[in-house]
Amino acid sequence: MTTQREERLWNKNYCKVMAANFALFFAFYVLTPLLPLYLSETFGATKDMIGLVLSGYTITALLFRPFSGYVVDSFPRKTVLMVCFSAFAIFFAGYLAASTLLLFTIVRTLHGGPFGALTVANSTVAIDVLPSSRRTEGIGYYGLSNNLAMAIAPTIGIFVYRLTSSFELLFWIALAVACAGWLVDATIKPTEKQIIKKKNKLSLDRFFLVRGWLLGVNMVAFGFCFGVLSNYLAIYGKEQLGMTAGTGTYFMLCAVGLMASRIQGGKALRKGRLTQNAAEGIVISLIGYTLFILMPTLNQFSIFNSQFSILIGYYGSALLIGLGNGHMWPAFQNMTISVADNSQRGTANSTILISWDVGMGLGILLGGIIAEVLGYAATFWTVVLVNAIGTALFFLATKAFFLERRLS
Repeated sequence: MTTQREERLWNKNYCKVMAANFALFFAFYVLTPLLPLYLSETFGATKDMIGLVLSGYTITALLFRPFSGYVVDSFPRKTVLMVCFSAFAIFFAGYLAASTLLLFTIVRTLHGGPFGALTVANSTVAIDVLPSSRRTEGIGYYGLSNNLAMAIAPTIGIFVYRLTSSFELLFWIALAVACAGWLVDATIKPTEKQIIKKKNKLSLDRFFLVRGWLLGVNMVAFGFCFGVLSNYLAIYGKEQLGMTAGTGTYFMLCAVGLMASRIQGGKALRKGRLTQNAAEGIVISLIGYTLFILMPTLNQFSIFNSQFSILIGYYGSALLIGLGNGHMWPAFQNMTISVADNSQRGTANSTILISWDVGMGLGILLGGIIAEVLGYAATFWTVVLVNAIGTALFFLATKAFFLERRLS
């Protein structure tokens, strides 16, 4: 009986961590696709300025990630988790108070710090409350809460905005959901881990998992692609494709693909087929990004002169990108954890998130600059190129790198 209880995957603490993670990402995604429109309509920001303002969030998250992994590994995780969640929730009130573009930029940039720390703390607590025999599988399912938030939040956000034309109401919704997540995490009772207080000296490996450096580099490419997509999808659809109501559906289809691949890939992860899962996801994502920009381009040159073909490329890419990322992300996260010692789980988590943030930040920043100079079509063709480079890197180097360094 004891063994069965210990081996349960869906224990109370794990479910609570997932619920809190859903709240965290709901608050994030309910605003993400609409912020470019908010900056453009409220403050008259140009495309490159939008990219600069929004990239600050990711850059700050990136700066906090390495220290977050160290803090999570060195102090009581529940305490760290609650402090980070408190700060994350409070910053949504700052959006309500920001009356100028400068003030909004400051608030948005600073908000990235607690977000970066919170995602590391919450995911590390999730690993702690999982039974060791179900950990690989559980990490894969943990992402379902992110994906569900991605499916619901943008749709609700866009619906609320179309109904009320009020960005202020969206900020209040994000604040309320974040506070609800804090309350859920407050009820978690994680197993206390032994904290190693005597370290020889601080080194780079306490902040970034040097053993997994190539995994991180590879993840930068994929983060770049999703950074461009998630932040410029709504404005690209409105300006280039004439689609004013398709963004919510796009994110929903993307999340459906993410959830389907997480569920389907759970057994493969449980059996340790990490590189196979990663390879499948990377290739599927590349096809999805290519389809996203290819069909409108062909239509522009009258090869396919049909709005229907654009819709196939647009919504079909959402499913493919979701399926691809749903396979790729948990595989990379598990690979990074697999090359780390148990005492460096927080560092391993922060490393993969740092890499994703670097890519996201570069995608948001460079995407806005490229769009301003060459247009959004060139921006998304750049996404395809970067994704292809990431795919080649995985098959030529990263896969072998992981297999050589994996710890038993």
